[in-house]
Amino acid sequence: MPRSLADWLEFIERQHPDAIALGLDRVRQVAARMGLGRPANQVMTVAGTNGKGSTVAFVEAIARAQGLHVGAYTSPHLHRYNERVRIDGEDAGDAALVAGFEAVEAARADAPLTYFEYGTLCALWLFERASLDLAVLEVGLGGRLDAVNIIDADAAIITTVDLDHQQWLGADTEAIGFEKAGIARPFKPLVLGDDDPPASVLRHAYAIGAPAWRIGNDFFAEPIDAATWCWREVGHSMQLPMPMRALAAPVQLRNAACAIAALRALDLHIDDDAFVRGVANAEVAGRLQRFLRDGVEVVVDVGHNPQAARALAGWLRAQPKRRTLAVYAALGDKDVVGVASALADAVDAWHLAGSLGAGSRGTDAAALAQRLQGTPAAAGAQHAGVEAALQAALADAALDGRVLVFGSFHAAAQSLNWLNRAE
Repeated sequence: MPRSLADWLEFIERQHPDAIALGLDRVRQVAARMGLGRPANQVMTVAGTNGKGSTVAFVEAIARAQGLHVGAYTSPHLHRYNERVRIDGEDAGDAALVAGFEAVEAARADAPLTYFEYGTLCALWLFERASLDLAVLEVGLGGRLDAVNIIDADAAIITTVDLDHQQWLGADTEAIGFEKAGIARPFKPLVLGDDDPPASVLRHAYAIGAPAWRIGNDFFAEPIDAATWCWREVGHSMQLPMPMRALAAPVQLRNAACAIAALRALDLHIDDDAFVRGVANAEVAGRLQRFLRDGVEVVVDVGHNPQAARALAGWLRAQPKRRTLAVYAALGDKDVVGVASALADAVDAWHLAGSLGAGSRGTDAAALAQRLQGTPAAAGAQHAGVEAALQAALADAALDGRVLVFGSFHAAAQSLNWLNRAE
C-alpha cells in the first residue's frame, strides 16, 4: 500500500530497537545497494557540541547569495520533518521525501536502520538527483560514527567541543573531540571554532594531514561597532554586517566566521558581496528568537547543555536589566544541574515544564525538579508541559519583564507553536 510521509515516519521509528546506534557499516551497505554517489559537486560536513544549525544556515545563505544550488541536511526539526532536507532554501515536499524513503527501503533488505540513518540516506538520495553545487551535512551525534560520515567532505567544520552525550561520545572533551574530529579527511581543510580545541582534535588532524584552520589563529572575527564586524585572514579581509534576526547573539560571529572560512576553502568562487548578503540574511528558528507579548519579552532558544547555558547567561547579562523568568524543559539524559548552575545568577525565577511529549527521553516536571536539587531551579513552579509553563511565566512577569524558554528542541517547538497561535 502507498504510504504517506506520516506513515513512513511512523514506520522508520520502529525499524531499529535503539533510537541511537552509532556505526557506519549498516548505512554504507545500504548506500552501496542504492548506488549512492556524491550528493553534490562540493560537500561540507558540520559537527560540534553547539552552533551546528546556525553555522549551516550561514553557509547556506552565503552560497545561495552567490547563486549556487545548495542542499542542506539538518536535525532535529522544530515543527515538520520536511525542515531537515532543504534544496535551494525550500523544505523538501512530502512526495519527494516519500520517494526517498521508498528508495531506502527497496535497498535496505534486513539492515535495521535507525530513524536518523533512514533520514540521512533519503537526504543523500534527493541531493544526488538535484545536481547541487554544494551539499551541507550536519552531523547528528559525534562525527566519526555518525551516518553522514559515509560521505567524504571537501571541507569540515567543528564549531565547538564541550560536554554533551557523554554516554555515547566519552566522558571528557578529549574523547568527545576525537569523535568529532572523525569528520576530517586527509589533506582537506578542517575549520575549528574553538580558540583552544582539545588536543585530540589537533592530533587527529595532524595524523591524517588535514590542515586545521583555527579561529583566533588562522582567521579572525573582530567587532567594529554595533552594526559591523571584520572577518580576516592573512591577505584578505571583509567588513560585514552583524548577524540579525534570530542569529544576533555574540556567539554567532564565531559561527559566521567558521562558515566563511570553510566556504573560502572549497573549490567555489564566492564574491565578497555574497558573503555580506548571506551573513545579513541568514536565519534559523529557535536561536534567541524574540517575541513581545503584552509588554513582556519572550526569548526562545534550543540551548540544552552547559556550554549553551553559559552562552545564554552571557547574553542575558549583556541585555538591559529586567526581571527574567526561565521556562526550562529538559530531556532525561541532560546535565540539568550544569545548565541551571550556569544560569543561576542571570535568572530571577524558574518554571519547570514536563517534556513527556518528546518521546523516550522525555521526563515530567517533578522528576526534573528532583534532578535539580542543590540549584535555585529546584524550587521552581512545576507544570505539565511547556505551554502551561510559558503561560504561567507570562502571568508572573511584571510589565517589561523577560521570559526565557529553553532546554531542548522540544521546548522550543512547543513554545513557538503556542506563541505563533497566540499572535
